Amino acid sequence: MALRDKARDEATQVSLAKDCAKLIDEQVAAKGGISGLALKAAYGVVKGIEPSYVSGAIQRLLPEALTALDPMWDEGIQSGDPVQHLTQNRSRTADMLLSITDTKIEKSKNGIIRSSYGKFRKSVKSDVEEAVPGLAKILDTYA
Repeated sequence: MALRDKARDEATQVSLAKDCAKLIDEQVAAKGGISGLALKAAYGVVKGIEPSYVSGAIQRLLPEALTALDPMWDEGIQSGDPVQHLTQNRSRTADMLLSITDTKIEKSKNGIIRSSYGKFRKSVKSDVEEAVPGLAKILDTYA
């Protein structure tokens, strides 16, 4: 069964989105230096829009994200370990996820979100790559 099929249930989507939001919170909190301060400030602005904005945004992205990741997840199942497969192919995984967020951000009517994302988009791929092992473990929990 595909990842997207396992997360069709709304309660599962809510839980999965909360776990992913927690992962993002942890990733942002771990950032240091001047760029980390800037990222934390931008993330704080986004979270300031509404406390549940991040988990809500993740939940809205889940169907497309899981659909995009399904082929890689299936490759991982075929190789015997989908978590390891996504982790070993973190650059490809990040590209798949970012293509979805790029499209969504382009369509966003919220200037604050577009502006904040635009400032960090160039460097965000490495951040997403760093989060892939945690994301893969979360997906495995629900798969």
